[in-house]
Amino acid sequence: MVVFNKFFTSVVLAAVFAASSVSAAPWPASSKHATHRKRSLPNGVTFETFHPASSLETFGAGLDHPLAKSASQDLKDAAVTFVTERLNIEASAVKHRTDSATDIITNAFLTQQHDNIPFANAVANVAFKNNKIVSFGHSFVKPTSIAASTPTVSVEDAIAAAEKKLDGKFNDHPPTLEFLVKEDNSVVLTHVVQIQNEEAGTWFEAFVDAHSGEVVSITDFVDEASFRVIPIERNSVNDGFQTIQDPADLAASPNGWNNDGSPTTGNNVITFKGTQSSTTEQSGSGNQFIFNFDASRQPSFQANLDAARTNAFYVVNTVHDFTYRYGFNEANFNFQNDNFGRGGRGNDRVTVSVQDSSGLNNANFGTPPDGQSGQMRMFLWDRTNPMRDGALENDIVVHENTHGVTNRLVGGGTARCLRGLESGGMGEGWSDAMADWSEKTSSAVPDFSPGTYVINSSSGIRSFPYSTSSSVNPLTYGDLSRLDEVHDIGEVWANILHNVYAALVGAHGWSATARTNPNGTQGNVVHMHLFIDSLQLMPCNPTFLSARDAWIQADENRYDGANRCTLWRAFASRGLGVNAANHRDDSSVPSGC
Repeated sequence: MVVFNKFFTSVVLAAVFAASSVSAAPWPASSKHATHRKRSLPNGVTFETFHPASSLETFGAGLDHPLAKSASQDLKDAAVTFVTERLNIEASAVKHRTDSATDIITNAFLTQQHDNIPFANAVANVAFKNNKIVSFGHSFVKPTSIAASTPTVSVEDAIAAAEKKLDGKFNDHPPTLEFLVKEDNSVVLTHVVQIQNEEAGTWFEAFVDAHSGEVVSITDFVDEASFRVIPIERNSVNDGFQTIQDPADLAASPNGWNNDGSPTTGNNVITFKGTQSSTTEQSGSGNQFIFNFDASRQPSFQANLDAARTNAFYVVNTVHDFTYRYGFNEANFNFQNDNFGRGGRGNDRVTVSVQDSSGLNNANFGTPPDGQSGQMRMFLWDRTNPMRDGALENDIVVHENTHGVTNRLVGGGTARCLRGLESGGMGEGWSDAMADWSEKTSSAVPDFSPGTYVINSSSGIRSFPYSTSSSVNPLTYGDLSRLDEVHDIGEVWANILHNVYAALVGAHGWSATARTNPNGTQGNVVHMHLFIDSLQLMPCNPTFLSARDAWIQADENRYDGANRCTLWRAFASRGLGVNAANHRDDSSVPSGC
């Protein structure tokens, strides 16, 4: 749960044992931030999960791909051939899974397999620009042993074991058969099933040994986050409501937000309390949602509840629209019921449970794979009287929604690739950084403290404000050596990105139209492009170092490296210089910077 220096419940663990460099040796203890995650579940069960360290190579202007001179120009075949040659493995061990594309690059996502059965989280991603390979991330392994490919435990028995272990029920999502890599690089065969407990707010992907019947690992999908609303650039009700006419960006939401004349429900999101039939109706004809919030009354007061559902609907739709503009669209695994024939899997709009009864002083977001709805739960906060509603603090809603963005984009829509301790920490950091970006109103870069409204304190609920001043926020990359909780680690990453943002805005200025116009050259536009682009370049379960390198390569891809030195100086100012390694600070920058 949240304490005063922690933001929402942690980006939950993953239990998928992705692999990393192709090595037969166990992973050293020094890499535990990248490879392990320990979590105690609500029913008292504890899992320590293992994720073999991933790797990322970036290639600047790019390498010729293996089929560049052949008659075939199929990037799927080129990606498979590149991976087999780069890792010196058989072609039968690699399978193309899916593609995604932005306006400048195409990403091929591949899986490692044995006997045509995929390895859970043993994935590779190859990025192409102008028919050249610009980056390669992977988490493939060379197993020391591998289980038989035919199960001896039935899927029905596996489901029963998972339901008992995880205190929930099978949700009828089709089970799969996948291999899972363990810490000693042995590989077990598993039935993979989804288990949910709606009352407790839990949602797991369970990996059940298909020969022993033991639950050997889990992925926890839950990340612990005209309309009269709080405008997106404002923080909370303390900054005032405003009636906004027609806020939908039709380039991102072509049928608008309330495309069927309905209450707080549409193609991108539905907000409700209790059940999905309990939405907020229009206050007047023509999609009018005008409700007067009364701060002296409890959140359950009808006008306050309607204001909360309306505000959450507005914020989630707004984030949908501006992240769509920067590349989080249908083909790149976003959340929509109707994908309009533009790729990806539909029927997965975000569901937002406002004033959810399963908790207090918190919020969370459950991110399943593309094609299943993201589930946001917003709680009440009892630090004040009357209580306060997290749905009325925009940075909380943006934070939680961003878990869906990052979990979908890293790893190509599987929602399995931010589940290690360090990568999960970056997930928390990205969520704070997105909230930080969304609330800027000028070229000024003031300190930013999330969570001020719900606890009624200007200090918010982080250890330090995010700041360009080391005296205000002293956190650096080296602090990871003493931190072992995702929100603490996330504070380091969010503060680094706050400094990156300040450097880019300082160099290029600020655009007031960045949320609807991604074509500008201003620093906040550049920052959001690199934010979204870099996510698609990262390997499964990235580290701070591979994430930094992905930002540098993303700038090469989109801006021909124009911001290379600006980025390096900003990263180095917080310890992520050229020679940073093993959670030891370095402030050096490349020659020429």
